[in-house]
Amino acid sequence: MQIEETGLPGLKVLTPARFGDARGFFSESWNKRRLQEQGIDLEFVQDNHSLSVQAGTLRGLHFQAPPHAQDKLVRCGRGALFDVAVDIRKGSPAYGKWFGIELTAENGKQLLVPKGFLHGFLTRVAETEVIYKCTDYYAPDCDGAVAWDSCGINWDFEGTPLLSGKDAAAPALADFDSPFTWEG
Repeated sequence: MQIEETGLPGLKVLTPARFGDARGFFSESWNKRRLQEQGIDLEFVQDNHSLSVQAGTLRGLHFQAPPHAQDKLVRCGRGALFDVAVDIRKGSPAYGKWFGIELTAENGKQLLVPKGFLHGFLTRVAETEVIYKCTDYYAPDCDGAVAWDSCGINWDFEGTPLLSGKDAAAPALADFDSPFTWEG
């Protein structure tokens, strides 16, 4: 497993090795023991899978607040997406900074998003599937969002993205009081 730092503390890109032949490929997307050896010690309790039918579907920017904050490991099962994380840990030297990466079924890259980050993605092609692991269960009372267009993210997209009602009504980052604190 190749592990790359992103420049935002705790946010990492994981690229599993792939073994292919005429049938396709095999890849180990998560191995707790091997990643513990690399200093990544997470206990995932829930897997999520979403399908976005249209290109230009934007989901985010989402978070789950304490006491049910979640680390996420995000990958693309089919299609292509631009995956983004924004640091919202009060006192963090990277507060408000974002990182984005193209995740595709072909490149196999994964984004490890720690607690204290907003997360969202924009689909690049139709029929894009996103699969992600979480370290805590979904808790509706801890669910939150920040406006996708309020963090200075270059989504590299022309037009208006397809949003949910929740995402369209989310507050701007400047009006948001984060429930997370940098623990450096």
